[in-house]
Amino acid sequence: MVETFAYCLGIVAPYYNLALVVAAVLLFIHLFRTPYKKTFIKPWKLVFAALLVFVVEEIVTVLTMANVIPRYNLLFPLLEMIIITLFIYALLLQKESLK
Repeated sequence: MVETFAYCLGIVAPYYNLALVVAAVLLFIHLFRTPYKKTFIKPWKLVFAALLVFVVEEIVTVLTMANVIPRYNLLFPLLEMIIITLFIYALLLQKESLK
């Protein structure tokens, strides 16, 4: 029973991840449209770029699960490295702006 639930959750996870990302993208669009004068927004732009890389990763996952495209072993670690690098750079920029 538990194995079946875990298997089903593993199949459905990329789809609900994409649904949650749609909500996050809408919130980022709202953030970027608000007028700001002295707000340092560059770290948020980097987090948004990392979110877009995550969207690409999830789309590739869904297409791979549907056997539309072949699985590339190097692609997913590369995309994860890009996401982590963008997050670290955003944190360092925010730390620098607080000084």
